[in-house]
Amino acid sequence: MRIVIAGGHGQIALRLERLLAARGDEVAGIVRKAEQADDLRAAGTEPVVLDLESASVEEVAERLRGADAAVFAAGAGPGSGAARKDTVDKAAAVLFADAAVRAGVRRFLVVSSMGADPRHQGDEIFDVYLRAKGEADAYVSSLDALDWTILRPGALTDDAGTGLVRLEAHTGRGPVPRDDVAAVLAELVDTPATKGLTLELISGSAPVSVAVKSVAGN
Repeated sequence: MRIVIAGGHGQIALRLERLLAARGDEVAGIVRKAEQADDLRAAGTEPVVLDLESASVEEVAERLRGADAAVFAAGAGPGSGAARKDTVDKAAAVLFADAAVRAGVRRFLVVSSMGADPRHQGDEIFDVYLRAKGEADAYVSSLDALDWTILRPGALTDDAGTGLVRLEAHTGRGPVPRDDVAAVLAELVDTPATKGLTLELISGSAPVSVAVKSVAGN
């Protein structure tokens, strides 16, 4: 498969790129800064330098043409203000989805956040973030041209992955290592039967492949 990942230098994205490259997939990662390219090459990934905050739909679609799947793993990140929650966590996700439709890429994964909700109340930065992620998720899930799956991990940690997770429509809050989030994403890319699902993810007792097969109905 050829898989294009937005936010290719993110902590989850780099882990996912290594997993996909190791199993023989052709992976491209979209990054904003040219100096991030070497890290992607080290992960076995083709770097694509493109700023999703200023690119046009057609520019992004050009990078997506020929892909079998697209993964939106970009984020404004900690320390960013409310404005960038809107331009990255929401607007860039919408742009990437529209570009996937234009490029004819059906399989589309979103790395969202537990608690994402377009109706979330509050004025703190994290409130703005949860609204932005919720609005992006709502937009993606409205597109019939995409076979989308939305993944909402719990509190992310840098602990070593265990390969044991709980993956359900509603898990309740809990931590999950970034390693395990990447492992679930790699499995979801290969499981189109999860299309149309919004899934929460925390650490649990089910092996990743078993958890994904379970939500896929087999």
